[in-house]
This record gives sequence, structure tokens and C-alpha cells, in this order.
Amino acid sequence: MEQVTFTNMCMIENEKGEVLMQNRVLSWKGFAFPGGHVEEGESFCEAVCREVWEETGLTIESPKLVGIKSFMEEEKNRRYVVLLYHTKTFSGALLDESLQIEGHLSWEKKEDLRTLPLSRGFSDTLPVFFEEQTSELFYNENNEILYF
Repeated sequence: MEQVTFTNMCMIENEKGEVLMQNRVLSWKGFAFPGGHVEEGESFCEAVCREVWEETGLTIESPKLVGIKSFMEEEKNRRYVVLLYHTKTFSGALLDESLQIEGHLSWEKKEDLRTLPLSRGFSDTLPVFFEEQTSELFYNENNEILYF
């Protein structure tokens, strides 16, 4: 039986059409949307709301699942699944910079995302967020990118 690790990531969009980016510094490096691991017994939606709040200080509402990203972690012989969400509904204020432990937060224009030093594989993920006909990104056993 295949073992699976579930995680999430959320594109939060403000009224200007900018998206919240996190310049990650802990477990991996580079710009990406906020998110994290789904805890045991937690719904996927609860997990993305919790992770966004922990990493940003924002309370999101109505996160919409836009797709998934998955690949095999060969050293662990398990599938790694990232559930990809989008929301324009949020409240609160960004964490004070001293509390941004996972990485610095900034609002960025969508058209500028590819100019940022993105985290490994994040640019591969952008079509799932921005192309309506694309809902899945899968890296196969040859590490080839497949979109569905």
C-alpha cells in the first residue's frame, strides 16, 4: 500500500490583484505561497486555513481547491501531495516581521512572480493556479512534468 504525505498551499489574492508570497527560509528556500502539512484527523480545508493563519496572521475564508501537485519521495517510498487552494476572502493583518519565522511575507504582482527567486518546483506549479484547464501537476518516475 502506498504511503502518502498531505500538504497544502494557498494563493491569497488582495483587492489589487496582488498575491501573498513567502520567501521561505526554513525547510526549503525561495518564494512560494504559504501553506504546510495536514495534521492527523484534520480536514484539508481546516489545514490550509490553520497553516495560512500560523504563517501569515491572516484568517482566510472559502478557500477553493484549484488542483493538486504530487510526486514520489524516493528515499521514503511515499507520495507527497500538495493540495492547491485560492482565496480572495481574508481578514486580519500580516504578522509583524519579527514573527515571520517561516519566511518574509510580501504582496507581489502576478505578472512579476517568475522574476522572483522561486522555491524549487514552484514555477512548475503556477499553471495549476493560473490556467483554468489545468488541475494537476505530477512528476513521474523519470521526474518529467505531466499536466492534466
